[in-house]
Amino acid sequence: MDGFVAIYIFMLAAFTGYEVISRVPVILHTPLMSGSNFVHGVVLVGGMIALGEAVTPLEQAIGFVAVLLGAANAAGGYVVTERMLAMFKSKEGK
Repeated sequence: MDGFVAIYIFMLAAFTGYEVISRVPVILHTPLMSGSNFVHGVVLVGGMIALGEAVTPLEQAIGFVAVLLGAANAAGGYVVTERMLAMFKSKEGK
């Protein structure tokens, strides 16, 4: 029964995330992404905890993919932030 609860929570989180992001105007995606890097870190920690609690190979594979995607998402957020901040740097040195 615990597996069904975990799948239900995953599906609910995926649906909620899709609904929230789809309602954000296009012009706000970059600032929203750069401003929410802490949320990506929380997702990464949650994936690590889930991976640590995994018992079956399927749970371990899903946990590994969750950690991998969470890490990529957090790193991508910082890259976007750096590029966005670079647009506002002074060009007097050139």
